[in-house]
Amino acid sequence: MVQLYAEAMTPASPRWMQGSKQRIEASGEEDTIEGLADHIGELIISDDRLVIWGSGGTLRDIGEMNSFDLTNLGIDATRGAEQVGTDLDEAGLLKILSSHTGPITLLLSPMGGQGFLIGRGNLQLSPEVLRAVGIDSILGVVTPAKLLTVRRLRIETGDVELDSEFAAKRYMKVLQGYRTTRVLPVAVD
Repeated sequence: MVQLYAEAMTPASPRWMQGSKQRIEASGEEDTIEGLADHIGELIISDDRLVIWGSGGTLRDIGEMNSFDLTNLGIDATRGAEQVGTDLDEAGLLKILSSHTGPITLLLSPMGGQGFLIGRGNLQLSPEVLRAVGIDSILGVVTPAKLLTVRRLRIETGDVELDSEFAAKRYMKVLQGYRTTRVLPVAVD
C-alpha cells in the first residue's frame, strides 16, 4: 500500500507540465481600421483610379485616415488625393463614371447583423451604376468584429439579371485587414 502511494506522488512527466505564461495583446478595432486604411492607401488609391466609397462608419474612418472628408450615410468618390464627389446620388455617380477612363474600385462595407453589401442601405448604387462599375471591381471591407455577425454577403440590386450575375459569382472577396482578404459566399435575396 505504501508503494502505491509513492508511485502516485512521483513528479509529472514534462509533457504534462504547464508552459510559461505569455502576454498576448489582442488587436483592437482601431488597429484593424488603421491597417485597412494603410492597405487602401497603399494599394488602391492612385492618380488614375476612381474610388467610390460606400456608406458607413468603417469606410468613413478609413477615408479620414487617408485625408478624405467622407459622409457617413452617403456615397463619395475620390481620384488620387482629390475628392471628386460627396454624398452622390445615382445621377452624380453615373456622371462621374461616364467621364472616367481608368480603373474603378467600389468599396462597400456590409451592414452588421444583416450582411447586406448591396441593397437596403445604399440605393444610390442602382443596377446602372453597378454595371458601369463592374461587379469584379467591387471590394467588401469588413472588420473582424463585423465578421462575427456577417457569414454571407447579401445582394439585392432590384434587377433580376444583375442579381443572377452576382449569384453566378458565388463568392466575393472582402478586405479584413492590412493585406488580408477573406472570401465570403454571396446570397442573392
